Amino acid sequence: MTAATLPRLKTALVQAELRWQAPEANRDHLAELMDQAPQADLYVLPETFTTGFLGDAERQAEAFDGPTLEWMRAQAKGRSAAITGSLALTDEQGLRRNRMVFMRPEGKASWYDKRHLFAYGGEDRRYAAGNAPTVVEWRGWRIDLQICYDLRFPVWCRNSRGFDLQLFVANWPTPRVEVWRLLLRARAVENQAFVIGVNRTGVDGNSVPYPGRSSAWDGGGECLAELGADESVTLVDLDLAALRDLRAKLPFLADADRFRIEP
Repeated sequence: MTAATLPRLKTALVQAELRWQAPEANRDHLAELMDQAPQADLYVLPETFTTGFLGDAERQAEAFDGPTLEWMRAQAKGRSAAITGSLALTDEQGLRRNRMVFMRPEGKASWYDKRHLFAYGGEDRRYAAGNAPTVVEWRGWRIDLQICYDLRFPVWCRNSRGFDLQLFVANWPTPRVEVWRLLLRARAVENQAFVIGVNRTGVDGNSVPYPGRSSAWDGGGECLAELGADESVTLVDLDLAALRDLRAKLPFLADADRFRIEP
């Protein structure tokens, strides 16, 4: 495949003010927001987009193949695009997970279970942690799935698995917004990959404020788009040829340390 034929990826950052403990209302609202970017190849929703972070405490856990997965299938098919974001659900073994689902238009789902649970906020007492990374292939791109707190752990995020784009979906609070921005840029530079972080906005049912500030970065650490504090949707056009050119000119990944992460 030549540089001229390498695929581009139009990616919609869907920065939403989530409704607390209201899956149906969130699904309807997110569909309206996605309508603002009808030409996207990929829609990225925030973390725990059906309930808000830890907003499932007083609800019966949704099954993995429940109404939200059916909604994602219908939305992906109707838009001829992939949709991804995380939600709280019960997996096939009966364990509650913070699971990031990547849904394709033909109805095929891939997923990643959050590895680093936010013990400071009690997430480790609610969910079971994942132990394996997930890289999906979509329209010629290799895409690494990550969730919020994972961003703080560069060894876990390291590009030893050959991804072109790393996605972070989050409920990242306002007091640490500058850390959010700093770490997204760092992951892009060290991995020579596009990095997108999609955060929520508003205040949740536990009175935690969220700043938005969703953003997209290229493999050299340049900011391609950054949202403010308000609910909004933006579309970024990612250029795989430009990324390959950067890696060819500056082949830093070849010198990276080799390591193995214990499960």
